[in-house]
Amino acid sequence: MSKDRFIVAITGATGHAYGIRLLETLRELGLETHLVMSRSAIVALAYETDLKLKDVHALADHVHGNDDVAAPISSGSFRTRGMIIAPCTTKTLGEIASGACGTLVSRAADVVLKERRRLVLMLRETPLHLGHLRNMVTITEIGAIVMPPVPAFYPKPKTIDEMIDHTIGRALDLFDIDTGQVKRWKEPPADIGG
Repeated sequence: MSKDRFIVAITGATGHAYGIRLLETLRELGLETHLVMSRSAIVALAYETDLKLKDVHALADHVHGNDDVAAPISSGSFRTRGMIIAPCTTKTLGEIASGACGTLVSRAADVVLKERRRLVLMLRETPLHLGHLRNMVTITEIGAIVMPPVPAFYPKPKTIDEMIDHTIGRALDLFDIDTGQVKRWKEPPADIGG
């Protein structure tokens, strides 16, 4: 493997800006990306952005169809750094948690887990019912990280883009990659509470 490979999946939950910015960030860092999008992600793309499918595909080094379960990313012998699903639906969460891998998104995630690589799910659903919570526990117990893209306000973001960048930076922190996008926590000023 000449350079780090990442699998990026985009599913049909709201929050396509996270997946798109993740692809842009990984490209800026010179890392190879393998993109797979669910059918509902393609539909939601039109609702949430002005981008065409070809524009998102152009951000990735390799694009795989969600029905192509013979794609390289479906094999443990295809070495990757790991996978981020951004955004991740509760449907996808449930498929991965149950081991029912009928799509490339869930199969690739299952492979990442069985190979003991890092899997981060940027879960986008609210409110959550008990079934969602149980799936989150199960997926955590089998080695994944559930990271809902909850915005941080301590960096005092001025734009939505700054909030997205910070969240993507925190997700990549989980792979020990410092993007420079994260404003790190600092001690509060001494005069607080006065």
